[in-house]
Amino acid sequence: MSISTKQFKHVSYLWDDEKAAALAGDEVALLIYRSNLLGADLRLTNYGGGNTSCKTKAKDPLTGQEVEVMWIKGSGGDIGTLKKSGLAALYVDRLRSLTNVYRGIEHEDEMVELFNHSIFDLASKAPSIDTPLHGFLPFKHIDHLHPDAAIAIAAAKDGEKITQELFGGTIGWVGWQRPGFDLGLQLKQCLDENPGIRGIMLGSHGLFTWGDTAYESYINTLEVIEQCAEYLEQNYGKKGPVFSGQKIESATEENRKKQAVALAPILRGFCSSQTKMIGHFTDDARVLEYINSNDLERLAPMGTSCPDHFLRTKISPLVLTLGAGDDLGDTASIKEKLTPAFEEYRKMYGDYYNTCKHANSPAIRDANPVVILYPGVGMFTFAKDKQTARVAAEFYLNAINVMKGAEAISEYTSLPRQEAFDIEYWLLEEAKLQRMPKPKALSGRVALVTGSAGGIGKAIAKKFIEEGAVVVLNDMNAERLAAAGDEFKSQYGKDSVATAILDVTNQDQIDQAFAEAVLAFGGVDLIVNNAGISISKTIGDHEEKDWDLLYDVLVKGQFFVTQAAVAIMKKQDNGGDIINIVSKNALVSGPNNAGYGSAKAAQLHLSRLNAAELGADKIRVNVVNPDAVISDSNIWAGGWAEGRAKAYGVTVDELPAYYAKRTLLNEVILPIDIANACFAFAGGLLSKSTGNVLNVDGGVATAFVR
Repeated sequence: MSISTKQFKHVSYLWDDEKAAALAGDEVALLIYRSNLLGADLRLTNYGGGNTSCKTKAKDPLTGQEVEVMWIKGSGGDIGTLKKSGLAALYVDRLRSLTNVYRGIEHEDEMVELFNHSIFDLASKAPSIDTPLHGFLPFKHIDHLHPDAAIAIAAAKDGEKITQELFGGTIGWVGWQRPGFDLGLQLKQCLDENPGIRGIMLGSHGLFTWGDTAYESYINTLEVIEQCAEYLEQNYGKKGPVFSGQKIESATEENRKKQAVALAPILRGFCSSQTKMIGHFTDDARVLEYINSNDLERLAPMGTSCPDHFLRTKISPLVLTLGAGDDLGDTASIKEKLTPAFEEYRKMYGDYYNTCKHANSPAIRDANPVVILYPGVGMFTFAKDKQTARVAAEFYLNAINVMKGAEAISEYTSLPRQEAFDIEYWLLEEAKLQRMPKPKALSGRVALVTGSAGGIGKAIAKKFIEEGAVVVLNDMNAERLAAAGDEFKSQYGKDSVATAILDVTNQDQIDQAFAEAVLAFGGVDLIVNNAGISISKTIGDHEEKDWDLLYDVLVKGQFFVTQAAVAIMKKQDNGGDIINIVSKNALVSGPNNAGYGSAKAAQLHLSRLNAAELGADKIRVNVVNPDAVISDSNIWAGGWAEGRAKAYGVTVDELPAYYAKRTLLNEVILPIDIANACFAFAGGLLSKSTGNVLNVDGGVATAFVR
């Protein structure tokens, strides 16, 4: 069997000869192609983890001489989505000449700034700390990855011995050390002392492999990882049951989801004591195997081994002592049970910081847990945004895989606390954090906008995402909702949006939509009651079914959506915003409008009643009153436009101009205008405003609030 058609069992062979042939002669393009293939398989490396490089010949723009240039993933990038703009390019000879000014391991950090003296490409991304690890090795193509199967061996108590025996001396070993200039020199020394090896295992950290071509490096990487994974598989069960067997049984899938929905907002409230956090939940079978096991109590406090895992999951998880079948309906009782657990975790983290800190360490960061394990139910993770929370869960699953493998072949070892601290509070990591953009106004907030697959609702949802929120899109029309969901994911990314079918007159669908919000993001903070319907008829033409439908959608719908939202907000104990999209018609008397106008008036006063009741919980309730928002709005379907045109003695085509001319500003009102008004209430500047009405109608004097 030729190597190009070799079937791998534990990794994915994705190389396409035709695609690669189209890139022949362009080593940088082949580097990007190889990197994207490696990053597409989470068994090979995790999001943002690992690094890849190639060395090429290029003409020096100043001397015209041919020089060797190394192209390598820049700082903060992800190989799975890597593009040329994400690469750093350095003169190899200049990078290696930095050994002349290297003052030893105590002065490691100062070398990072000196990398800039080796920059070849003026559009280069900032070089990462891994740069010297690639630069001091002579190979044209190098992969540095964090595959679970390899780290399981690297994190095993006798990992060096296992590596030697498994690969017969063809894979070298370098013991744990924080990435940096000195580690690059150690890799070079390992190669010098073991000529002919095909890779190097980094203790507790990861794997280095290489080749003379992009394809050779790719195949070498797959084969080494495949061999590691096969070795683990052959050893599972030899020492006894995985994780010493199961201590408890999981709840059924349906009950796991119910428990997660009940508990997540409470956990989110605790984890948001310093900064608003977004949540993620998983009950992956591999997570359940670990959290239900006899070894959980021993392994969980040890934390992770690989620095990439640790940086995203914190020193250790919080393990809940709740039972999978516990009644979570009494929020006060659950909070009483959880308060000591969170206080103990925060104290543990504070002690860890105070014990390990240096004179120049950055100030202590948020002491709340990132990873929370609920035996029998699943794993919750909380972070500043959805992507970070999801990736934290993926990294902790990687750590679980590593523990499982290491325990099967030997004994799992984690990073010593001081080493872990020196990475978490590394001044270079702190500098990277300080360079990150400031949070947007709605960062860390979860919004649910009813009727958000089109018109005003869609505009509001887009505005909120652009200002940092995550949004639960919903609509009663499944086809319309699916199209909007696809549009939002394409425009803003999959982590910015969730979708839920929602007819606001259906209590089951209301409950399910909020359950989807909780499972997707951990809770809700910002509700916009926007779903609406319009019927324009004379008093004589109005039928009971018209009246009931208007009041069911506009009044009861607003109330029961608010009721469901408030229950979650109170669990979080972190306030919230409810914004009701009402109408100019709530204040203005007009012809052929008895049912719609009176329902809008009921919405307006219901908003005031809710504001009065919810103020003690720091939940603000405010109203935006639009008028004549015709663009992309369902409200103008079903005869409403015809009815209003008839009432005003104009044609349907003349309505937009008619509405604009009757305003003081002579303006057409667009969905984005309503979205901006909602953001005005929710964006922070009006955080002490509740029970208020903001008219967005171009100025209709008869609708002035008085």
